[in-house]
Amino acid sequence: MFRSGMRAVLDTQPDLECVGEVADGAAAVREVAATRPDVAVLDIRMPRLDGLAATEAILSTPGNRTRVLVLTTYDLDEHVHRALSLGASGFLLKSLPPEELVSAVRVAARGDALIDPSVTKRLVSRFTASLAPAPALAEPDRLTSREQEVLLLVADALSNAEIAAALHIGEETVKTHVSRVLAKLGLRDRVHAVVYAHRHGLVRRP
Repeated sequence: MFRSGMRAVLDTQPDLECVGEVADGAAAVREVAATRPDVAVLDIRMPRLDGLAATEAILSTPGNRTRVLVLTTYDLDEHVHRALSLGASGFLLKSLPPEELVSAVRVAARGDALIDPSVTKRLVSRFTASLAPAPALAEPDRLTSREQEVLLLVADALSNAEIAAALHIGEETVKTHVSRVLAKLGLRDRVHAVVYAHRHGLVRRP
């Protein structure tokens, strides 16, 4: 029922096209391989192959360009940790309004990432604390001072608009800085920039 409802909402959007709908994780992996969508929305709980195993199968496929959004009814830390570790571009609760789920698909399609605001702060603290600390940056000057500022604000879960206001620069300029940070550090998206910043000691853990 939820899947049908979400497809109905997506199909009303002029800039989105739902190219496939399946009922289990194994079928999702096959469908992504066949249709190569920009974004795959996977439920944590699916028969045959759960959403996390399907995420791993999709994102580990050589040449894969599909981004994965993980949906769940439950706000469970282990699910969030696993989804991020596998490279998912978003972790969202099903309780979000339909328009926010649609927005999440657009964000992922742009190559960005997001996590449900209700879990972001706690997620960063617990997830990064569970990881072995990474060595200090070998090239601390790899980022410009402005890029470092932007990275730290991204790590604090600020949006582009909030970063722009904090630094008194344009939102498009922020987007440019974020793109350069991701490219220079070889990161997939904003979520993994947050994890990177915490693991490398750039942000003081609470």
